[in-house]
This record gives sequence, C-alpha cells and structure tokens, in this order.
Amino acid sequence: MKKLHLAIGVSNIEASVAEYSRRLEQPADVVIPDQYALWRTQTLNVSIRKVVGDAVGQVRHLGWENSEATAFTSEYGGDRILWEEFAAEQQAQEIEKTWPGTGYNPRS
Repeated sequence: MKKLHLAIGVSNIEASVAEYSRRLEQPADVVIPDQYALWRTQTLNVSIRKVVGDAVGQVRHLGWENSEATAFTSEYGGDRILWEEFAAEQQAQEIEKTWPGTGYNPRS
C-alpha cells in the first residue's frame, strides 16, 4: 500500500504540532522538540521540520510511504521536486540516524 508523503518546512515546531494535530485529527507519532514531527494517518504520511527564512511554509519534498519498498530512495523529478520512497521502518531508521536515541518505532 502507498501513502503520499508530504514534508513541510515550519518556523515553530511546537505551534505547528498543535495545528497539524488538530487538522489531521490525531497526535503526532513522533516529535523531536524544536526540530521535527511526523504523523502517519491512514492515507497520509506528513512530516514537518524546522527551517528558517524563505524555506518556512514551503514543501521540502514529496514521496511515498510504500509498504513494499525494499530501500529508502530519493530522486529529483523533472519538476525539480525531490521524491522519496520508503517503508515505515526505513523512515524510522532515517529518523534515528538524524536524531540518535529517538527510539521511534512505527509499530508501537
């Protein structure tokens, strides 16, 4: 099964976590204070990451959470948008690699 992945740059993680949790009608699956948050809904995989300047409010990249993906991949499309594809476990490994000690498990 594939879910669209949407990654957005925000200026304030805590305020954005509150807003996106309300809009997605569920709490974030993982929050890295002042850095990052992720929601995995039945239809979407949405992440936010703290950025500055013109990157605030911009789409950082798009992609697919694909339960059949065998590796985390990324490539630029013809429109210069970065597209990623990954399974939930591979995304969790990327989170742990970026923020060691997070302990995020998509199955819990």
